[in-house]
Amino acid sequence: MKRNLFVLLSILGIFVLNSQDNEEPRSYLDISYFKGNIALHNSDVLHLISGRPEGFILSYNRKTFGEEKWEQRYNYPDYGVSFSYQNLKDNRLGENLALYAHYNFYFFERRLMLRIGQGIAYTTNPYDKIENPKNNAFGSELLSSTYLMFNYKRERVFGPIGLQAGLSLIHYSNANVKAPNTSINTVALNVGLNYNLQDEDKAYIKEVDTTRFKEPIRYNIAFRSGINESDVIGSGQFPFYILSAYADKRLSHTSALQFGADLFFSNFLKELIYYKSVSFPEENVSGDEDYRRVGIFVGHELFINRMSIVGQLGYYVYYPFDFEGRIYLRVGLKRYFGNKFFGTITLKSHGAKAEAVEFGIGVRL
Repeated sequence: MKRNLFVLLSILGIFVLNSQDNEEPRSYLDISYFKGNIALHNSDVLHLISGRPEGFILSYNRKTFGEEKWEQRYNYPDYGVSFSYQNLKDNRLGENLALYAHYNFYFFERRLMLRIGQGIAYTTNPYDKIENPKNNAFGSELLSSTYLMFNYKRERVFGPIGLQAGLSLIHYSNANVKAPNTSINTVALNVGLNYNLQDEDKAYIKEVDTTRFKEPIRYNIAFRSGINESDVIGSGQFPFYILSAYADKRLSHTSALQFGADLFFSNFLKELIYYKSVSFPEENVSGDEDYRRVGIFVGHELFINRMSIVGQLGYYVYYPFDFEGRIYLRVGLKRYFGNKFFGTITLKSHGAKAEAVEFGIGVRL
């Protein structure tokens, strides 16, 4: 498992650092210490909150200066990779190590930085029915992790060394790949240093973009899959398959609206329907209910070079078995390969309750 984690993290780092083109990169390192509290987003994790988690985040960042139009549109963001270590201050939760791909966005004359990171985490003490039965937060060693960092930042305060401080939010979840999965959110204060690896930066390219973006409606077909488990511990992991068809309309260089439909083949529901019919006769589940669902959705796509951030809000129009409600959400990343083909990694949830991490491929016609 640890070797597989190393391979996944290495691929993620290589993917990010080679996803942009920059012949003369300007780069810097930063390290931040953080300490905070576990947010009580669910009363089921109350017994796991016994201390104030702390740790550090070490990052490598590359700067942009406007060689490409998207860099100017987003006020010259940075991109890079981050490594984090967190002690959750509870023996049942253990410690988490994670690697992320991230972007840094700047506001207010580049004094305020917003970092968004998405990656993979390894937890040292997941749930075990014999050794660690009270850890209902992490059902597996590998987790999905997201972190946000809001920092006041100054560079080159003491030669190449700068200062930064602010607020961080760190989220860990395995998205119901394996039960249990109550997840953990940490809200923390952070303080740190940044170190520029070059003596000076290049000048920012500032060009007025007078081009008017225009594109007809495009049609998309996507296939997503993965494995997940119901909330019943030990019920088993099953593959799921999702077919999606939708139209999108680009409104600008950075934004598009979507409308479409999903067809869900969720095999874990087969087992859950059978379990409910046998174990809870008072719920009036016959066992013959259809495990398939059909939903319609609206969405938005934010384009950042060849990457984009996708958010969708859906409603099941065919819903034969009641599972977490009719409304669903999907958020995640999309990576374009040329003008037509793309890959996606998305999280599907019902409110704050995750159902699955979806890996997908698609074509935009």
